Amino acid sequence: MLRIPYTLVGKAAMAQATVPVEGKTIPEVLVQTAQTYPDQDALVFPQLGVRMNWAEFEQATAQAARGLLALGLGKGDHVAIWATNVPQWVILQFATARIGAVLVTINPAYRPHELRYALQQSDSVALFLLDRFKTSDYFAMINEVCPELKHSVPGELKSAEFPKLRWVVALRGATPQGAISWEQMLDQGRGVDPADLTDAQRALRPQEPINIQYTSGTTGFPKAATLSHRNLLLNAYYVGQCQRLSHQDRICIPVPFYHCFGCVLGTLCAVVYGATMVIPAEYFNPTATLEAIEKERCTVIYGVPTMFIAELEDPSFAQRDLSSLRTGIMAGSPCPIELMKRVVNQMGVREITIAYGQTEASPVITQTRTDDPLELRVETVGRPLPGVEVKIVDPQTGKTLEDNQQGELCARGHVVMLGYYKNPEATAKAIDSQGWLHTGDLAVRLPNGYYKITGRIKEMVIRGGENIYPREIEEFLYTHPAIEQVAVLGVPDEKYGEELCAWIKLRTDAPEAQNLTEEDIRQFCSQHLAHFKVPRYIRFVQEFPQTVTGKIQKFRIREIMMKELGLKEQETA
Repeated sequence: MLRIPYTLVGKAAMAQATVPVEGKTIPEVLVQTAQTYPDQDALVFPQLGVRMNWAEFEQATAQAARGLLALGLGKGDHVAIWATNVPQWVILQFATARIGAVLVTINPAYRPHELRYALQQSDSVALFLLDRFKTSDYFAMINEVCPELKHSVPGELKSAEFPKLRWVVALRGATPQGAISWEQMLDQGRGVDPADLTDAQRALRPQEPINIQYTSGTTGFPKAATLSHRNLLLNAYYVGQCQRLSHQDRICIPVPFYHCFGCVLGTLCAVVYGATMVIPAEYFNPTATLEAIEKERCTVIYGVPTMFIAELEDPSFAQRDLSSLRTGIMAGSPCPIELMKRVVNQMGVREITIAYGQTEASPVITQTRTDDPLELRVETVGRPLPGVEVKIVDPQTGKTLEDNQQGELCARGHVVMLGYYKNPEATAKAIDSQGWLHTGDLAVRLPNGYYKITGRIKEMVIRGGENIYPREIEEFLYTHPAIEQVAVLGVPDEKYGEELCAWIKLRTDAPEAQNLTEEDIRQFCSQHLAHFKVPRYIRFVQEFPQTVTGKIQKFRIREIMMKELGLKEQETA
């Protein structure tokens, strides 16, 4: 069972009642926006020549929703998408919302090992996927984890490993055996009465689950954060409010759709405000991003720090006219102070904001505002969104701390997820009996009500905006026959904020350990894990620094590696 979070009462709840999206579902907001701004640009993919106004976008999502109904999908069914930033991704996001199907977003960098887990754990009934991207052959990988597919009839897949999975839909390319194409699904939808879609939408409720996003946990296994219409709509509304968004804005979205940054702060925020979504490329490309900003006259730019660095250092940067830019969000990783100043002064994003949160919080908890003084926008992560309570507690005692005292940041209110799918134990650890979400992040509250993130209780590594939990990689490395003991941790990195480091002790009696190299370990990881989870630094050691009880002291390993590599802690906001 999913835990329904504590609901704010009294004045806070009354204040939220005046919010335009309160009490509505995602399809209700989409239809209203399309009726209000029918002829205005909704979705633009410059490189693909795709341009839809709001009326066309609403119709495209309705057609796809009818296609889903034709496949027998409906309210509560889990529909997975495994793809980069392509037009079908956005259309499917809102098509599933229109019938009440729960969209399961899968990282396009996942390898077979990770795909298998996500499909099994999520109980997905359908999987939408690309043909290939760069070196990833998605069709080959789905056939590897689900060999029954190529011998099945579309819609009648029977797999022992994936008992719920019935449909595989190819978003582009030659359709593999056992699957159907996106176009075939749309064709089947033409036979569905539009009234059936209307009925499906009317049956939806704001508090119902509509999205599952995977977020790694300290146990090493990704957890499925389940979010409702209300979670996502209120987050999109308030995040847009902090940027002073309107239907006149054009949001450049180079961040991935599979992450909350892309599909909540990006696409859903645009739907809430009637702003235009501009997607520069299928995957982040600094030159394409700058070109999209210039040619489409974008007013809003999103990104993690490494993206902004790449844009500022792009050879074409000096020749670009970026004068249309006004605001945006930098998030996903600690923001270097000097970088923030460059974004304001060189890119001209005078009203850039910093947002802090996590997937379990839909995702934003605190955010700076466009009119905050620059020092607050470079030294803090802002103040809580309206309707959100935040407190700092002693991690040991749970006691609420005063200003300027470091403790764990906890949040309560509309941002808190429904829970982790099929994981009541983890849900109970994350959300206490009073509805407080325990973030695991260390922070202090300043006397002016702004917050500073000072560290992490948990061992999470943030590499270029990607959240990585060392335990997941450690457990995978232990599957190598030559490895006896391993410790994975993060070390500072100027470009990505942090990089992964692995200390490995080999089995002396294992034949596989003979002549094993660092590159062999990287190859082993890259075959089964997403590229950002492959350790950059690998050291073969005979022993680890340990406590008297035998626990590995990762902070000592970090100190040793920083000294050996000449690394320094990054000054951050």
